[in-house]
Amino acid sequence: MRARTATVGDLESVFHHLSKRMSDEYIAAGKDSKAAYDNLMMNLKEGRAHALVQDEDTVAIIAWHENGDAADTLFAARDDFFRGATVRFCKRHIRQIQALAGNLPVHSRSWLASPEIAKWFRIIGYVERGADDGAKLFELPPAAARST
Repeated sequence: MRARTATVGDLESVFHHLSKRMSDEYIAAGKDSKAAYDNLMMNLKEGRAHALVQDEDTVAIIAWHENGDAADTLFAARDDFFRGATVRFCKRHIRQIQALAGNLPVHSRSWLASPEIAKWFRIIGYVERGADDGAKLFELPPAAARST
C-alpha cells in the first residue's frame, strides 16, 4: 500500500464503491454521502487529501485540516480497505499527516459504537478522549508527547 496526493478521480472511485461501514458512519454523524464527498473535495482542492492505493486501486481517501490546536481528519473507504495490512500502513501514514499538519494532535471521530473501530484506533496509536458532538473522539498525541 502507498499514499499519494488524491485526485478528483480517486475521490469519485472511492465513493462509487463506498463501503457500507462508511455509509453507516456518515448517517450516524447526521450527514449523507454527498456531504462527506463535498467535505473531502474541499480538502482535496486545498491539497490536504491523500489517496491510499493498493496495487493500482484507490481504496481510501484521508483528508485533514487544522482546526485550532489539532488537525481533524475526514475519511472515506471501500470495503477492501479494512484489512490487517492496512492498519499497519495507516499507523505509519497518520504520522506523516501529523508532520504535514505541524505535529499537532490528530483528532478522528467515530459515530459508530464498535469495539473493532476503537481497537483499530488504539493499534494505530490513538487515545480515546471521550465524546464530541455525539461521536467518540480519538486523539493521536504529538510526536514528542508519545511514549516510546
